[in-house]
Amino acid sequence: MSIAPAPPPGGPPPPGRRQRLRARWADRHALPRFGYWLLSRGAAVLTVCGALYVLDGFLIGWANAYNVMTGITSPADVRPQWCAWPLSLTGWAVIPAIIGAAAGYVITEQIQAHHVRELSDVLDELHRLAERPGPPPSSGGGA
Repeated sequence: MSIAPAPPPGGPPPPGRRQRLRARWADRHALPRFGYWLLSRGAAVLTVCGALYVLDGFLIGWANAYNVMTGITSPADVRPQWCAWPLSLTGWAVIPAIIGAAAGYVITEQIQAHHVRELSDVLDELHRLAERPGPPPSSGGGA
């Protein structure tokens, strides 16, 4: 039985967890545009929205925070109002904008995926399909 030799000392050490995370963070530019935005700027926007919701949850109650954010309850009906108004604006403008941007991006990507053929190729195929067919093939047996 032979034992595999140990790797020679002095070779590069295997990458550590920090190096692997740093490499993955550097690879974020290879993501699609929406994925890149979500990791870079979207994470900050969603963090601010979440922090605002948590702050309001502790100050005005979780049910009231949800109702204010979704527009069920007016921010003027809860106390303290100073934190309810930004939450209401976030629920009214920021969250729908993020959802709309995500939907628009997905729809745009699907449309672009179906437009990969050149117009000249499509027209050539249409001309070929529009040509008159040749005579039908003759049958082998005469009757």
